[in-house]
Amino acid sequence: MESDTARNRRLQLAIPRFPRFHSLRSRILAFAIVATLVPCGITMGISYVQNRRALEAKVERDLLSESAQTARAMGVWLKERLYDLRVFAGSDEVANNLDRAGPRAAGSPGGKRLSDYLLSLHERFGDFDQLMVLDLRGRVLATSARTVTPVRLPADWLQTLRAQGQVVGNAYWDAKAGKGKLVVAVPVQRPDGRLIGAFAAEINLAPMQGLLREFAHDSSGAIHLMNASGALIASSDGISARLMKTRLRPATLERLGKRRDAAVAFIGVGGREVVGALERVPQVAWVVVAEISAEAAFQQARRFRDVALLVITVLLVVVGASSYRLGLLIARPLERLTQAATEVAAGDLAVDLPEGGSGEVGALTTVFNHMVSRIREGRRELDVINDTLRKKNEELERLSITDGLTGLANHRFLMQRLKEEGARSQRTNRAFSVLMADVDHFKEYNDTFGHPAGDAVLKQVATILRDCTRTVDCAARYGGEEFAVVMPETPAAGALQVAERIRARVAAEEFPGRRITLSIGVAEFPQDAEAPQAVMAVADRALYQAKRGGRDRVVRARQAAKARP
Repeated sequence: MESDTARNRRLQLAIPRFPRFHSLRSRILAFAIVATLVPCGITMGISYVQNRRALEAKVERDLLSESAQTARAMGVWLKERLYDLRVFAGSDEVANNLDRAGPRAAGSPGGKRLSDYLLSLHERFGDFDQLMVLDLRGRVLATSARTVTPVRLPADWLQTLRAQGQVVGNAYWDAKAGKGKLVVAVPVQRPDGRLIGAFAAEINLAPMQGLLREFAHDSSGAIHLMNASGALIASSDGISARLMKTRLRPATLERLGKRRDAAVAFIGVGGREVVGALERVPQVAWVVVAEISAEAAFQQARRFRDVALLVITVLLVVVGASSYRLGLLIARPLERLTQAATEVAAGDLAVDLPEGGSGEVGALTTVFNHMVSRIREGRRELDVINDTLRKKNEELERLSITDGLTGLANHRFLMQRLKEEGARSQRTNRAFSVLMADVDHFKEYNDTFGHPAGDAVLKQVATILRDCTRTVDCAARYGGEEFAVVMPETPAAGALQVAERIRARVAAEEFPGRRITLSIGVAEFPQDAEAPQAVMAVADRALYQAKRGGRDRVVRARQAAKARP
């Protein structure tokens, strides 16, 4: 049998001996590892921190921009609907017939005239699912619908109507129609100012979803429209009965409201961890919450970190193995390597030792140069990542001023150009003109041939607008099937010629299914409006005069003013 002494000796030989740092080869190995890890780790660490901070700033900037733009768009959308209702309610047809109708409007001549008037408005304005005239008790006196249904207004709607001049009800899900809806109302007054009723409308929330989807960051992000208590009104993810029952927690809503100038991490309505920002919608107790998945927001930073760790690990393995092997030969000129490593640690990656000598000297020099080369490659990779981020920022900036469907300028950029042209016109005393165009019977076309065909029509009309206008003109999609063109230093006479050319081109164009026409209103600043912003409203009134005059025509603002009773 094997003796205990022989067995212990054999076990000692089998156990690997780790180097001690008092030996020269161990010191060379330790030095090589430190010289690789310190500069590479510092460079990668600083780059990672800077990259993450830049990414956090970009995500925060994008979310704040999205929430602010969406809130403004929601405010404008609601303001336009309320403006239409005020125009309808201000008609003598409503006030006079409301007085004649009395409490039993359905069978009275006044009630019938009111219903006929509402039906005619509903046919011309497809933004509303139903138009109604209410008395001061909330009873429906006339409606554009076939049957009278109860109106979903808040309990204090009359007090709100008197105090604020408008009522915006709570969003609800109409199970029968399969739609999310909202009821808004404006006052109906006599000429002496006395309140005699309300003009109300039932609005489909689907256009809100479309607006939210246009501003949504990407597939990993979402934009939600909520009321002051955190209940969802609409979302870029869709509108459904289940979604409209979802609420954001009050504590989360309060935290978002207190930090409106920064992005906040929280648990979103879908139960996932998100980063988001809140902005209030003007003139109504609504808020917009723009959010993006926390995982998607910082995916690029995590990828950079993983690549950096992999590079450092590979460098450590390569340099450590090479240094340990070459240290066995004790032929490395330590002074030169120490000086070179100090320069690398200070951030000078231009170090390149001359590869001279034979054996261990040449091999160690090659390993060191290879180490520095890998660090330089890591820095070049960082430069590529930064360049990619810059290009993405430029693309995001372009998308923020462009309509996603037509490629024309969007509503936000149009308003900016209008303000700039107004300032320049006042400074140079040169006129500019605005065209407002609307696709005739577009809703009917959409309902008949489907939304893809309707989108194709909008794209084709946008192409004609680009072809018929100058490069200095701003052709934009105003919203839905409406388009607008701002024409710098162009009087109304020249704008009318361009508008007629656009109208003729669209009328002569072949569209699937049927002929498409445009109604166009033309206004000139400062001749037709005293303020640059008001010229859009003047052109819009001319557009509606063209609609009322039979469509497929161009109407000048002055002609529209003469045609109004």
